[in-house]
Amino acid sequence: MAKGSTFESDLLQLVLCAKVGVSTGIVQLLGNAPSSAYTGLWSALHTADPTAGTGQNQSELSLTGYARVNTTRSTAGWTVTGYGPATASPVSAITFPQLTSTSTNTATFWSIGTSSSGTGYILYSGSLSPSINCSQNVTPQITTGSSVTES
Repeated sequence: MAKGSTFESDLLQLVLCAKVGVSTGIVQLLGNAPSSAYTGLWSALHTADPTAGTGQNQSELSLTGYARVNTTRSTAGWTVTGYGPATASPVSAITFPQLTSTSTNTATFWSIGTSSSGTGYILYSGSLSPSINCSQNVTPQITTGSSVTES
């Protein structure tokens, strides 16, 4: 289902930058919003498309040293550009902890969700290009060139 181009941008700014009141429509949608909003969102790396499962741990990278990374839910953490489609990118690289595992795997997808571990609610996900070869002493990064698109 298509959305209006202003709503696409406002939705990304609301979800990723915690901007409330971007437009009258967004304010009205939040009339019954909970009083404690997320101040950060968690990025995760995946070996396959995580949206086929039940949450953010679906196909999540499972190597020693790996952990999800929190990014501030504000314009300090995310840049939103464009209308129809609107695109969001991290303001700076999202750097995961250095891996200590002697096993290897390849991260081909990433997700943005609500939890530091476990199932977590996936807000956005997408493929990584290029994929990240993960092995001992690798410090995986999602660069500012990565993005999510609301279309």
